Amino acid sequence: MSEAYYDLFADILTEELEPALGCTEPIAIAYCASVMRQTLGQYPEHLHIRTSGNIIKNVKAVTVPNSGGMKGIEVAAILGVTGGRADLVLEVLSCITDEDRKKASELLEQHYAEVELASDVPSLYIEIEGTAEGHRCVCTVSGEHTNITHLEKDGKILINRKASCTRGDEKATGARESLSVSRIIDFAKHVPLEKISTCIDRQIEYNTKIAKEGLSNKYGVSVGRTLLTHYDASDVRIRARAMAAAGSDARMSGCSLPVIINSGSGNQGLTVSLPVIEYAREYKKSHEELVRALALSNLIAIHQKRYIGPLSAFCGAVNAATGAAAGICFLLGGSDEEISQTITDVLANVGGIVCDGAKPSCAAKISSALEAAILSYEMTKEGNCFKKGEGLVGGDIEKTIESFGRVGRQGMKETDVEILKIMLEE
Repeated sequence: MSEAYYDLFADILTEELEPALGCTEPIAIAYCASVMRQTLGQYPEHLHIRTSGNIIKNVKAVTVPNSGGMKGIEVAAILGVTGGRADLVLEVLSCITDEDRKKASELLEQHYAEVELASDVPSLYIEIEGTAEGHRCVCTVSGEHTNITHLEKDGKILINRKASCTRGDEKATGARESLSVSRIIDFAKHVPLEKISTCIDRQIEYNTKIAKEGLSNKYGVSVGRTLLTHYDASDVRIRARAMAAAGSDARMSGCSLPVIINSGSGNQGLTVSLPVIEYAREYKKSHEELVRALALSNLIAIHQKRYIGPLSAFCGAVNAATGAAAGICFLLGGSDEEISQTITDVLANVGGIVCDGAKPSCAAKISSALEAAILSYEMTKEGNCFKKGEGLVGGDIEKTIESFGRVGRQGMKETDVEILKIMLEE
C-alpha cells in the first residue's frame, strides 16, 4: 500500500478517535446549545430545540455528565447554555459548576426549553434556537456530532453547508470509501508507528481508566462487576467483556471521565479497544503489537459503520465487537483470511441486534456482542466458519459487510420508527 494510504488511514484514526465526556448525543446537544449562546452573545430567554428521532432515542435514558444525575434533552441543552465551553467540543460540559447545575434545575422547572421532533431530517440532527431582547440565534448540528451545518444570528447566515457524509446519512465518500479489510490489515502491519501512536495511546489510557472506575464503583446495573463476580475472572474472555461493559456502566450513568470514541460513539470506542487491550496483557504482547492491533480494530469498526450511518436501529456495539474480534485475531497472529472470516462469523451471529436508545443496558449488549465476537474468533481458529449463502454471508468479506450495512441503513428503518413511537408513548 502506498504512503498516501498510510497518511489517509492515519488521518481517519486521528479524526475518529477523539475524547468525549458522557454519551455523545446529549453532549452534541450541549455543544450545539453552547455555540448558539456564544453566537447570540448573551443569555437566551428561551430555547426551542428540534431533533431527529434518533437523538431523542439516545438521550432519553442516559445521565448527562456533571448534571448531578439529571437526564434528558432539556438538561443537556440548558447545561450547554449555563456553563458549557464550546471550545472544548465533546468535552463541553467538563467545567460545569454547582452554580451551573443549580441554575439548570431552576430553568427546568420554569419550562425554559421546549423540544420538538423534527421530520425529514438526517438521523443525527439537532437544531437549537435561542432568543434574547429581540435577538435570535439558530445553530444546527447534522450528520456528525460536532458538525455545525447552519448558524445564523438575527437573520444573518454565518455558516451554511451540507451535512458531512463521512459518518453521515449519505453513503460515505472520500477517505472512508478507500477502506477495505485487506487495506486495513496491510496498514496495521506496515504503517510507521509514529503516525498512529498518539491517538491510540490516548485511547488505551482514557478507556482503561473509565473501565477501572466502572469496576471499582457502582454504576448503572454493574454489568462489568457482575461478570467478574459470578464468572471466572481468571479467564481473559470474561475480563475482556467485563472491562468494556464496566466502561459503559460508568459512562451511561454520568461518570465524568472522558472516553475515546469510535464512529461518534463512546460505547463503540470502549468495545473496540478494551478487549484487545486485555488480550494483549494476557498474552504479554509488546506495546507496538497492541497499537497495531488497535489500529486494525478501530478501522474495521469504522469501515462497517460507513455503510450504516451514525445512528440507526442496528446496535453499534456489534460493529465495535466485530472490530475487537478482528483485532484480537490480528494480535494473536491470525492470517489475513482468518481475520476476514472472524469478521464474517461475528456478523452472521449477532448482526442486527436492535438499538433501542442509549441507556444502562448498553453495557449488557456490549457484553453479549463481545461474547459472540470472541466465540467467532475461536471458531475461526478451529476452521469452523459460516459460508457464502448462509443468511447474509456474501462471496467475500466486503460483500458481507456491505450486506449487513444495508440491513442496518435500509432494512431497519421501519424498526427505528416503531421503536421511537413506542418510546414516545411512555
